[in-house]
Amino acid sequence: MRHEGKVALITGGTEGIGFDAALRLGTEGAAVVITGRRAEPGATAVTVLEDAGVRAHFVQGDVAVSADTEQMVVETLETFGRLDIAVNNAGIGGQMVRAHEMDEEYFRKVIDVDLTGVWLSMKYEIPAMLGQGGGSIINISSIAGLKGGPIAGSAYHAAKFGVVGLTKTAAVEYAADGIRVNCLCPGIVETPLAAVSFADPELRARVESMVPLGRTGLPEDVAAAIAYFAAEEAGWVTGVAMPLDGGMIL
Repeated sequence: MRHEGKVALITGGTEGIGFDAALRLGTEGAAVVITGRRAEPGATAVTVLEDAGVRAHFVQGDVAVSADTEQMVVETLETFGRLDIAVNNAGIGGQMVRAHEMDEEYFRKVIDVDLTGVWLSMKYEIPAMLGQGGGSIINISSIAGLKGGPIAGSAYHAAKFGVVGLTKTAAVEYAADGIRVNCLCPGIVETPLAAVSFADPELRARVESMVPLGRTGLPEDVAAAIAYFAAEEAGWVTGVAMPLDGGMIL
């Protein structure tokens, strides 16, 4: 129960990495607020969390919309009174085409959600943490934010590299205020978004052959790392962009 008495806000928390992070933090004692763009998955996720004994609340909204992102923090404070842990996880996938072939509207959409959405989340989360003397922010980037290559297309790489830059800058800016800012860079994780691709046995075998530890990641692998970075054990850790990929980046 290392997070007992804390309150966590997880964007994109209705499924995949975000949901498993909410479950892990919640079963370790935190009250959790999850966000998402659709109401039905949010209500379902809250029911599952509550059945597991977690105090949970859902806020519907889009992290790319400033008013929605502000409301996520407002409702967190109204519901549970404080904000100790923020997991900025909401994002969309990449488009596997070369840079000059990518649609401009799609490029801007990826930047809006995957990069601007993280910045907007921090913009409203940080004042809440400043008012209570500190907190822990964990941004979710990707190994696509640490290396180039044909992983997910130029827009996704650009956004995820940007998340790493935001993390490192904010870590310096708010260290004296007791706010730690770290970043996780997962490799290929079996989220519902990736389920269709992993149904192809040839693709699965090819992907697993690229991972030294011999398997793809699971949402709970990332959730375990989130729980560590949010805890007092990581009290001397800030500004880190940590690969979480079974050695794939090597």
